[in-house]
Amino acid sequence: MKSVICHSAKDLRVENTELPALGEHQLRVNVAYGGICGSDLHYYQHGGFGTVRIKQPIALGHEVSGIVDGFGAAVTGVQKGQRIAISPSRPCGHCRFCQAGQHNHCLHMRFYGSAMPFPHIQGAFSEQLIIEGYQAHPIADHLSLSEAALAEPLSVGLHAIQRAGSVLGKQVLVTGCGPIGSLLIGALRRAGAARIVAADIADLPLKCAKEMGADETINLKTQADALDKYKVDKGQFDAVFEASGSEAALRVGLDTIVPRGVLVTVGMGGDISLPMTQLVAKEVDMRGTFRFHAEFATAVRFLNEGLVNGKPVITGILPVDRAIEAFDLAADKSQSLKVQISFADA
Repeated sequence: MKSVICHSAKDLRVENTELPALGEHQLRVNVAYGGICGSDLHYYQHGGFGTVRIKQPIALGHEVSGIVDGFGAAVTGVQKGQRIAISPSRPCGHCRFCQAGQHNHCLHMRFYGSAMPFPHIQGAFSEQLIIEGYQAHPIADHLSLSEAALAEPLSVGLHAIQRAGSVLGKQVLVTGCGPIGSLLIGALRRAGAARIVAADIADLPLKCAKEMGADETINLKTQADALDKYKVDKGQFDAVFEASGSEAALRVGLDTIVPRGVLVTVGMGGDISLPMTQLVAKEVDMRGTFRFHAEFATAVRFLNEGLVNGKPVITGILPVDRAIEAFDLAADKSQSLKVQISFADA
């Protein structure tokens, strides 16, 4: 079968790989669509991110959907031909963090396409996968398999909202309106935020943010002073979600958040300096957010029931034979948000 394998920075190949044996509790799935994520791009462009480096060839990808092609003898309640979203989260279930319900911090996590452990955890950009039964989430008949592959990035946004606490009736700022930020806006609208302001430095993501439910969009490159009105009287936003990984965006969030507001850092942009005097004086509650686990089922339900419409986020779909072209397109933020790879006619 064909798989998308990264060997090092700028060395991405479509190669033939072997499918592992099917276990009695597992499913064999024909992969339909896979979305290219920011972490996939970091592996492709830089050979890793932060201290995480590729040390052996690794199949990329973790945002996937597919069709059940077969299953082990102990599997029940699943049919061949069933259309599913596939959770990439495979915690051990036994470590102290899993036992505490913090599965996203599992000490033995096997998250698709991660070079954090060694040997690396192979990703899901392959024509077929062997998955655990609990990874399969059936999708509604009306939902396309392309949209189903958005369940993973939507889950990231849902977990970020969980980290913030209730946003019901609150005024919220989202900085960085790529796929994660835009899907986060759709989730914030569903969670009852009263007013959502979206900020970015490009028009394409801001157009998407508007379609996803933002009340106001601000291009910080061309409207440098547009957020000044939200800085008065010690700030106006009850919650800020920083989804770009930019130090400048984080500082904008601190300038506009209310005292004792919650600032959730979603984007990973490397180490930055913090204005500690401001952080302390405004008593800002700054929280990180990392991946998800239980939120995946909620994301699939939201997509199935039309409570979040992710279509505006998808800007391109290319076949697996053009995977390198797809990665280059995904890296061009002037014309792309979520670029997906199609692995079969589905």
